[in-house]
Amino acid sequence: MSDQNGWLKLLADNPGHSQWYIDRFRSLAAAGADLAGEARMIDAMLPRGAKVLDAGCGTGRVGGHLAAAGHDVVGVDLDPALIEAAKTDHPGPRWLVGDLSELDLPDTFDLIVSAGNVMTFVAPSTRVEILARCRRHLRDGARLVVGFGAGRGYPFDDFLADAAKVGLTPDLLLASWDLRPFTPESDFLVAVLRAA
Repeated sequence: MSDQNGWLKLLADNPGHSQWYIDRFRSLAAAGADLAGEARMIDAMLPRGAKVLDAGCGTGRVGGHLAAAGHDVVGVDLDPALIEAAKTDHPGPRWLVGDLSELDLPDTFDLIVSAGNVMTFVAPSTRVEILARCRRHLRDGARLVVGFGAGRGYPFDDFLADAAKVGLTPDLLLASWDLRPFTPESDFLVAVLRAA
């Protein structure tokens, strides 16, 4: 298994990938696609005005919706092109270029969300470190919500074991952002993890 960051590999193989990704989501939004399902679930978990970190925020679709709903949002992504798109398309939140394996912000958060298969793109050797850094940025009792698909090189059981290593306890495991229950046959995991 490669220990390279999957997003950086995509960019090395295809330097136009970031722009393709930006254009794809702008086209979906223009066509009226529902791009806020993850954000609606997160919003329902929080009081108004909560502090939220969008970890691996991409073009800002999740964090932008949460900010519009009244939350104090910070988004971090390692791709500067995606951060520029987030700033353009979703002004208001703080959008920062950064590597989650080096996450070191002065803030703590009520919730951290990592949607869009982020944890399957990071270099495998950085997974536990990213989870540990997320844990350090959570207030006591706050939650980290991570969603990703099966068959992407990070078995769900391995992810949950890594989360446990850093003091993150499952509150709820779902098979989708629309609250379907997780089963052993599920091909997607949305893990709601509490800072123990």
